[in-house]
Amino acid sequence: MSIVLAGDIGGTKTILRLVEVTQHPDHPQLKVLHEDTYPSQDYPDLVPIAASFLKDADYSDPVQRACFGIAGPVVNNTSQLTNLSWSLEGTRLAQELEIESVTLINDFAAIGYGVLGLEEGNLHRLQEVDPAQKQRRDVPLAVLGAGTGLGECFLISCGSQTYVGATEGGHSDFAPRTALEFELLDYLKTSQGLGRVSVERVVSGQGIVSIYEFLCDRHFADHENCRQMLAAETPAAAISQAALEESDEIAQKTMEMFVSAYGAEAGNLALKLLPYRGLYIAGGIAAKILPLLHRHETFMNAYLDKGRVSPLLKEIPVEVVLEPKVGLIGAAICADLNS
Repeated sequence: MSIVLAGDIGGTKTILRLVEVTQHPDHPQLKVLHEDTYPSQDYPDLVPIAASFLKDADYSDPVQRACFGIAGPVVNNTSQLTNLSWSLEGTRLAQELEIESVTLINDFAAIGYGVLGLEEGNLHRLQEVDPAQKQRRDVPLAVLGAGTGLGECFLISCGSQTYVGATEGGHSDFAPRTALEFELLDYLKTSQGLGRVSVERVVSGQGIVSIYEFLCDRHFADHENCRQMLAAETPAAAISQAALEESDEIAQKTMEMFVSAYGAEAGNLALKLLPYRGLYIAGGIAAKILPLLHRHETFMNAYLDKGRVSPLLKEIPVEVVLEPKVGLIGAAICADLNS
């Protein structure tokens, strides 16, 4: 058993969690001892937030290790946050907080670790295979998730150690598969002045908005309705909701294209890694649009549509992550693994 400090550090808010971690044959058992949220912009650095949090937690056993998922790049255990003036370095944080070790990881890498600690109730199964597959340690596990952007990572195990491999797969090329997707590709290049289009520009929250704009501009939609939808406080959420309610035809077609592109990219990642231990769909969108993933089997049909190698993908468990704080779970697991 160990006591660890886990954190999800973003430009808007910082969430900290004190966790008791106990090893278990299937996956780590986590007990949350204390949790709080802080406005990041109100502090000059992470140290005063963490110090205040640990004081408020008032827990007698010492914190042994910490891990923080950072919304930004992490190099050699250091990070210059994109939307904050903070410059974080693991060794300095460990010294100032008087903790044995502090590990900084990218926030999507934290999600990668987090899937190791999820219970069945935290997951929604899209494709079921032999449950023993998920217990294998000789094959990779893959995670992708669309939200503000598109994150992709993989996990591999070596002996008792588990490693997360961060990637920039979301910035690979968007590969259109239909006449309408080719039109979308040309539209994005022209309207956004792009020489190339990454898959993240389609499979993300902004991608939802871009697809909707494309359909409104090119396919004789009710432009007044389009303007109202795009003027919403969060257009991607409004479009998704309208598709769920079947109240807007263009929104429904938008989400059909989005879900299909999402499934195709999931299949691409699965082909590159063959993650027979599981492919997990995380991010801030999938859990909110589950009925759209199932509608006409759009997601899984696109996932499996890989020609002569499609049978390989039928052997991979595919699950949607429902737990919104999976990154905090992952930060705690990462801290414990660095013992």
